Parts: sequence; C-alpha cells; structure tokens
Amino acid sequence: MHDIRVLRERLEDLRAAMRARGVEVDLDAIIRLDAERRRALTEAEALKNERNVVSKEIGRLRKAGQDTAERQAAVRAMGERIAALDAETQRAEAERDALLLRVPNIPHSSVPVGPDASANVIVRTWGEPRSFSFPPKSHVEICERLKLVDFARAARMTGAGFHIFTGVGARLERALIQFMLDLHTQRHGYREVSPPFVCNTAAMTGTGQLPKMAEDMYFIPADDLYLVPTAEVPVTNIFMQEIISEPLPIKMTAYTPCFRREAGAAGRETRGLIRVHQFDKVELVKFVEPETSYDELEALVRDAEDILQALEVPYRVVALCTGDLSFSAAKCYDIEIWAPGQNAWLEVSSCSNFEDFQARRAGIRYRNAQGKPAFVHTLNGSGVALARLYVALLENGQQSDGSVTLPPAIRPYLGGLERLEPSA
Repeated sequence: MHDIRVLRERLEDLRAAMRARGVEVDLDAIIRLDAERRRALTEAEALKNERNVVSKEIGRLRKAGQDTAERQAAVRAMGERIAALDAETQRAEAERDALLLRVPNIPHSSVPVGPDASANVIVRTWGEPRSFSFPPKSHVEICERLKLVDFARAARMTGAGFHIFTGVGARLERALIQFMLDLHTQRHGYREVSPPFVCNTAAMTGTGQLPKMAEDMYFIPADDLYLVPTAEVPVTNIFMQEIISEPLPIKMTAYTPCFRREAGAAGRETRGLIRVHQFDKVELVKFVEPETSYDELEALVRDAEDILQALEVPYRVVALCTGDLSFSAAKCYDIEIWAPGQNAWLEVSSCSNFEDFQARRAGIRYRNAQGKPAFVHTLNGSGVALARLYVALLENGQQSDGSVTLPPAIRPYLGGLERLEPSA
C-alpha cells in the first residue's frame, strides 16, 4: 500500500509507474477523495475548537446568571455539523483507502520496462539441457508407468487439477520437502516455522493477495478464512501490526500446501502436475532494513538456486519486466527449470522485493538507527515449488528402459534409493 503523502507529492511519478506496468488506476479519484477527507477533517477540527470556546463561555455566563439559550442552540448546531463532517471524513477515507489497496507497487528503477513476458531479461543460466538418445517422455507418462501419481482417482474424489502421490512417489515428494527445509535451515540460516494453512481477510490484504486475487483463492465464508495460496501469507503476517523487537534481518522458511483456483485459466496446460490447484512448496521470507533489501534479494535468489544446483536441474534466472511484475513486487526474478518432456522452461520460483509495500498494509515495523518506528522491507521467494520440480526431476532423470535416475543429493532422504523403476 502506498503512503498517501508520497502519492500527493509524487503523483506524476506514480502515473508513469502505472503506465510502465500497463495498468489503469484512477489516481485522480484517490487524490479527490483525499482532498475531500482533508477538507472535512479541517472544518470539523475548527468547529470542535470553536465549540470548546463557546461551551466555556456558556459556563461563565451561567455563573453570572445570564441567558445562554442562543449560545446553546449554536453549540447544538455545531455538534450536528461536526457529526456530519466526521461521517464525511470516514466515508472519504474508506473510499480512498479502498482505491489505494488496488494500486500496485512502484517498480524499482532497475526493472526492465516492457508490456509483458516477452520483455523479460534472462540474467544467467546454469547447467546444460540433457541430450537424449530417445524421445523423452512427459512426466505424466512416467508417473503412470512407475505408479508414482494417481490422477484419475484424485479427479474422481475432488476434481481436475488435483492428484494423489502414491508409494515411492509420495516418499519422493516428502523427501524433497525435507531436503529443502534442511538445506535452508542448516546451510542458509533460515528459521523454520510451521504456520496455519488458512488465513483471514486482514492477512490476505496485508500481503496483497486481496482484493486483486480474490477469485483465484479458496474461501470459507462462514469463518472468514482463505486456504493459503502460498506460505508467504502466513509467514509474512507473523509480525502483522507489530514493531519487531529482534535484530534484522530475520529469515524464515516454511513448508505448506498451496491452494489456487486460478479462475479463468481454462485452455492452459492442466494435465499432470504443471498447473494444479493444490501443490506443496517450501517458501523463504525475509524482514530486512530498507538499506539492505536489494542485496538481500540477490542473496535470496542464490538460496533458491542452491536447491536446483544440488539436485542438478538446469535452470535460468529471469528478471521480470514492469508489465510482468506481480501486484505487490517492486522487483522480481523468476527461476525457470528445464523440462525436456515438455520442451519448455517451467517457473519454479519467484523471488521478490516488496520494499515497504506489504509492511504498510500489514503494519509491520522495526526501530531504525534513530530508535524510531519505521516500516521494514519484506522479501519472499519459493525455495522451491514442489510440483514442477518433481516434473523436472522425472523428465531429466528418465532412462531408455523407463526408469528414472535420482540425483545423489536426494538419495539419503530415500534410504539410499538411486533409481525409480517399474514394479514387477
């Protein structure tokens, strides 16, 4: 959320930022409502001061035995006008803030300018896509042959976009979660937390999922709770409406299932594990001082990359352009892994610096060098999303005999298992 004072002072900068993002926001309406609020508030405060003066005068006149009827009538009229002005102030403020919640973050000056993903910039790549002596199969074929995932039964009990990991397939999913949590806590210094898998409207608004992404989330109206679309929401909101008392930076990691309806996604890839409504993810969240947040972003990306290097999965890091940034991000890198069965790069992590955008919405502050409360900068990144990583491991590790060779780093988490093979 933007500071209304900054919006007043840098209106043209904000207009330019919205043009770069390719979004239409009625900034003039926000300015108009803000002016209405300020006018009503100023008049109300002046009347309250005047009423205090007249009330004291009434007390003095009564002691002197003089008639105060006219002044009392004036005080009553002032009270009615003050009540109307207070209501007008509250209305204008509510309408202004509702519009402010829909204004996306300002892109950082280093973000490439462009209308859509075609203007994204490849920053670096790691590993070489494997050459096959046979036509590589898709993960769906591999999962069915090795009996790792049951798509049909999941669809029957729940619907399309869900799946059941079975047997060694379930063990592999659990092993990957444990491997990533161990690496991030033991090598990268993150604190592990296990948060709720549901959050309320305030938490969803704090991190920017609401109001923009309401249609893409699963909602339980009776309890005002949403199934989390990412652990970013509960982990970031651990400090909502607080002044953080411990030293910064704070680095946290968490595993959660993630739930996304992805309304309007019909026609996109829905078969298999690439685009699903429930998937597991290990998330990384940072709370940092503003001066260090862009250095911390680069470190965050490296932490996510470390997972992929350890698992020997080819990937590339992509800097998103202004037109492809998420609503809350000031700058974002996507990490995309190579899936030979798809002949495509799959996004497996988005690492973002939100600057103070989320902190303002969620009320997350710290004490700066002068000891004064100030908004922290928040960052988050997938470290990483499991479903697409699972796809890449199967498709990159597949062999001509139908088996899948597992990378050495994950084998200790599977009792030393080196290959996934068809059962007899």
